[in-house]
Amino acid sequence: MNDLVQYKNLLDGIKLRVRQGQLRANISANAEMLTTYWDVGKMIHERQKLEGWGSSVIPRLAIDLKNELSEVKGFSERNLNNMISFYQEYSFLSLILQPTVAKLETSTESILQLSVAKLESGSKSILPTPLAKLGNGDFKQKLLLSTKWANHIILIQKVKDIQTRYWYMQQCINNGWSRDTLAAQIKSKLHERQGKSATNFEFTLPPLQSELAKEMLKDPYIFDFTTLATEFTERELELQLVKYLEKFLVELGAGFAFVGRQYKLEISDKDFYIDLLFYHLKMRCFVVIELKKGDFIPEYAGKMNFYCSAVDDILKHPDDKPTIGLILCQGKDKLFAEYSLKDINKPIGISEYELTRILPDDLKSSLPSIEEIEEEMENKITMVKEEMAKYGNK
Repeated sequence: MNDLVQYKNLLDGIKLRVRQGQLRANISANAEMLTTYWDVGKMIHERQKLEGWGSSVIPRLAIDLKNELSEVKGFSERNLNNMISFYQEYSFLSLILQPTVAKLETSTESILQLSVAKLESGSKSILPTPLAKLGNGDFKQKLLLSTKWANHIILIQKVKDIQTRYWYMQQCINNGWSRDTLAAQIKSKLHERQGKSATNFEFTLPPLQSELAKEMLKDPYIFDFTTLATEFTERELELQLVKYLEKFLVELGAGFAFVGRQYKLEISDKDFYIDLLFYHLKMRCFVVIELKKGDFIPEYAGKMNFYCSAVDDILKHPDDKPTIGLILCQGKDKLFAEYSLKDINKPIGISEYELTRILPDDLKSSLPSIEEIEEEMENKITMVKEEMAKYGNK
């Protein structure tokens, strides 16, 4: 048995080392590429400024670079313009945008994930960095060089406030967002929703865990992937969220693992069913989600308190953190929510949700396109003009 344990430790150690190597290789390659792009953008910008060259030099550069560096990709006319924009946006970092790769590798790992060990020991270094503290040049450097190029382009185009842009960079790193996911989160104004849920965490959780739990939730949640009719039941919404589980998990945020829908709990010879049950991998706790149609009412908090107690007693492992409850409803009165949670002893959050309904594919195909509507309108206008001309001739 001891040999088996030692072998498993060896296997785990090798897997961890390989993953660290992959991470460092990706970080190194990304940092080198971004530094190169920043330098190229700087060279073109400064030469344009010095020589008075306009934008016409860019197409010529793109052609010549393609001919003379045929093995190198990424220097199209469009991307050269992106490099200039990248330099212009972050030209103030010119003195510190040349880090050693080793330093970047070490520092970036602290951005990529929250350490449970540090959470248990009470280290403040794991708390999400507030936007107000993003003035530190070294931290900006880490964020910039750890963010994917495609995401940088989206951020420059769609987020003008620099502090908000840094916030999204950190979310990209923490959550591994693709370009499309980032664009969707910016469109839904995630930075205004994160950590806005009404909670009692400060009274029911230790300070550090309370901060992390609050950042885990948002208000409102936006479900733009359902095909519900105007009138729907809570069960129908639940089924839709499970149907589009991958998108639902993206909206919930990083760390959520799906455990089950209508999860059965047997208590004193009676069956109770939790709408949606998740486990949060970073917080190391179960998360109970109850879906409610209409506005929040105080009775919901009591029922959620019951569910959280039951999960803590039946499912929670001794090493797990206390179960967290999240009540999702279509509307809430802030004062109702505060009073309802005031004397509850389990950590519970209350958030609203919004539905942005999409049309089913079969219905979409039966509807006219914008071009068809415009063409029809033009035809009708022409017909009216012709009729008016007839009457004018008479």
